[in-house]
Amino acid sequence: MLLSVLSGFILAASLPLIGKYLKEKWAILFSLLPLSLFIYFLSFQPDISDDKNLLFSYNWVPSIGVDFNFHLDGLSLLFTLLITGIGSLVFIYTAAYLKGHPYLDRFYGYLAMFMSSMLGLVLSDNIITLFIFWELTSISSFFLIGFNNDSEASRKSSLLALGVTGFGGLFLLAGMVVLGYVGGSYSILELMNATDLIQSHPLFVSILVLVFIGAFTKSAQFPFHFWLPGAMKAPTPVSTYLHSATMVKAGIYLLARFTPVLGAHEYWNSTLIIVGCITMVYAGIHAIFRLDLKGILAYSTISALGILVFLIGLGTDDALLAAAVFILVHALYKATLFLVTGIIDHETGTRDVSKLSGLNKVMLPVGIAAGLAALSNAGIPPSFGFVGKDLIYEATLHIGDWAYLLTGAAVITNICLLFAGFLAGFKPFLGKLPVTYENVHLPSPLLYVPPLILASLGILFGILPLLVDDSLIKPVVAAMLNTSSDFFHLQLWHGWSTVLLLSSITIGGGVGLYFILNPSEGLLTKATRFEPISPLSITGKITGLFHGISQGYTSVIQNGYLRYYVITILVFLSFLLGYKIFQGIDLYLNVATLSEITIYEVIVLGIMAVSIVYTVFTKSRLVAVASMGVIGYCICLVFLFYSAPDLAMTQFSIDTLTVILFVLVLYNLPKYLKLSDTGSRVRDGLLALIFGGLISLLTLEVLNEPLEREISAYYAETAYKLAKGKNVVNVILVDFRGSDTMVEIIVLAIAAIGVFSLLKLRLKSIEKE
Repeated sequence: MLLSVLSGFILAASLPLIGKYLKEKWAILFSLLPLSLFIYFLSFQPDISDDKNLLFSYNWVPSIGVDFNFHLDGLSLLFTLLITGIGSLVFIYTAAYLKGHPYLDRFYGYLAMFMSSMLGLVLSDNIITLFIFWELTSISSFFLIGFNNDSEASRKSSLLALGVTGFGGLFLLAGMVVLGYVGGSYSILELMNATDLIQSHPLFVSILVLVFIGAFTKSAQFPFHFWLPGAMKAPTPVSTYLHSATMVKAGIYLLARFTPVLGAHEYWNSTLIIVGCITMVYAGIHAIFRLDLKGILAYSTISALGILVFLIGLGTDDALLAAAVFILVHALYKATLFLVTGIIDHETGTRDVSKLSGLNKVMLPVGIAAGLAALSNAGIPPSFGFVGKDLIYEATLHIGDWAYLLTGAAVITNICLLFAGFLAGFKPFLGKLPVTYENVHLPSPLLYVPPLILASLGILFGILPLLVDDSLIKPVVAAMLNTSSDFFHLQLWHGWSTVLLLSSITIGGGVGLYFILNPSEGLLTKATRFEPISPLSITGKITGLFHGISQGYTSVIQNGYLRYYVITILVFLSFLLGYKIFQGIDLYLNVATLSEITIYEVIVLGIMAVSIVYTVFTKSRLVAVASMGVIGYCICLVFLFYSAPDLAMTQFSIDTLTVILFVLVLYNLPKYLKLSDTGSRVRDGLLALIFGGLISLLTLEVLNEPLEREISAYYAETAYKLAKGKNVVNVILVDFRGSDTMVEIIVLAIAAIGVFSLLKLRLKSIEKE
């Protein structure tokens, strides 16, 4: 299981070696990875259908409760099949769509990284590793959205998407940490057994807020939805894979997964119902005013995601069943419509729906796929979308006092989605073929076969819902309810009922709107009148304000002069130390406990004093550096006097290296220093005296504290037993504090690279000016 999750990263890492050999003629071979993973995960379907939950455990950092534990149940199985199944078709589609692209292998690497990130996210049982994969989806999607990096619009869209989802990721991390603290475990399976403990804890509301922000930003819920339409600047395979079937559903998965832990609570249900309802209606209305096919599909996707959040918020058995079905319904028809849009753009050079018609005459198979997807999107029998739409109305009608209002919102949303689906699925293919497109031809089968497969499944599952009833849908509902799911049986016909009437109203209203409302620039202009008060514009203004404040702060505090940085740090520390020391610390120095001062110490101290004077007052850079080196060597001698040869050797090495580096850096600079004015020197001297005096007082206070040897004894006793090292200091640095040491090494390496780059830098004359 671990290999299957990480396989995408392995492929991406190997592409610099094998990518150039495959991207020319054998790019389709890349699809073998998601296809083999699809078959692998499909092999677990019999066990999942028998209500078995499979757990695969791999130790990672057990000391802090973080492990690679992968949990496969109905919910995670559905998502893994969507990720790998639709991923296989997207990989195949990409081989033809980006044929001849110089960076095709790089694109496949990003897709593979994203696929593995999503698999890790939906399979993780540990909430910390879940978060890690969550962030990896944001990073890999950043590269995919900005793949056309020569386009400014693509770069801005990728940064916006990363900014919004990364912002939500920070809140999610906090939520996961607090949830693990309150629940006493980072395991989702164990947290399901601590529901009462979590929901009764004072931090429960904080957990909800943090998790909601993470989920809403990733799944484009109002008011965080605006990044998704901008992400349509990405190539069509990205829009298909990320923005219809996988990444945008990560937030939906998160809410569904934690429904047994955080759900069935007033705050949980009310928030999701309100946010989901606003999002689905708002985005559904926006979709009917768009002209760009990707824009239409983007807003209809946001609306569909709102429906899923809304259903999870309702939280009833019927609502969770409707959500489970709609996840699959939406993935099938929306992925199809995105793939079809890519074909239209690829062959005609436009996505403007007002200019497209009659394409059935030149690319009939593509039109068939689009038509079938539009039928499923509209919920017209015998499509699987009809089953899904009926279940939505079944859920809203049984919600109590709010049934009429919530059902009305669902009807309005579905009418708008039907209209948007007809615009994308029917309008470009019906009617008279413009002369401009008479030379358009049917593309490669690699482009139109994948959408045909997905669209056909949308019809097949509608005619024969038993194909996915027990095998997929019931295990998903069981996972969200954390109990049995034998209360339903999917079927196409439910008889004459109120639900059928609502479906008829939806179909009639949507079809009528399609014939009445003609997409045009005028309609789009009316919609853009409200742009100044849109969440995107408001966020842009807040960002601009923040940028202005940051720029002003930076120009004053971070102005490029190292001396001001040092002054700022020392002033802050002086205030902090002064406040703490004079708050009530009783300073006392017991002279009797101190060792006698030897002549050697007096001589070394005198040398240090003379060196300090030379360092401060000399006009020569090299003399100042040499004097600082002398101070360092004197400290080495002090360490030797007090039986610390390890520290002395370390100090000696560091000081020697520092002097050498300073000499190399200063080699090309003027030999003599231009001393600063008297006022600056007085300021710096006073600050140095104040800070040095505070440090001295702090040292005296430390000497008065009772010596605790528990930690020292622990390291002395366990250093050899646990780390097999006799030098305790080295063991602490390398083993007990290995993470700190690793980070310090990385920082030093980065600094060394920076210094080396500056030494090698050769500026042009115009750059020097």
